[in-house]
Amino acid sequence: MAWYLLLAAGLFEVAWAIGLEYSEGLTKPIPTAGTVLALIASMLLLAKAVEELPVGTAYAVWTGIGAVGTTLLGIALFDEPATSSRLAFIGVIVVGIVGLHSVSA
Repeated sequence: MAWYLLLAAGLFEVAWAIGLEYSEGLTKPIPTAGTVLALIASMLLLAKAVEELPVGTAYAVWTGIGAVGTTLLGIALFDEPATSSRLAFIGVIVVGIVGLHSVSA
């Protein structure tokens, strides 16, 4: 169950990171509210996951999910560059996430 909570926490991390762009520096009330709610949900889910998972593993996976998801959405939504080297390094992060999951007790 902790891994599902961690996955959800990571997805909420992507949501709040993307929300920062839409909130335009936290100046737009509705996107700012969504960003803050996603941030709170992400933290609460991460805290719950850490009750069962090692904090180092959970934090690395949480930030990895956030980095991968935010980068891919940045490419899709904001025309950020999608170079082969950038995508390859995102792949390395994915390998790290899967590796941490596979070696966790």
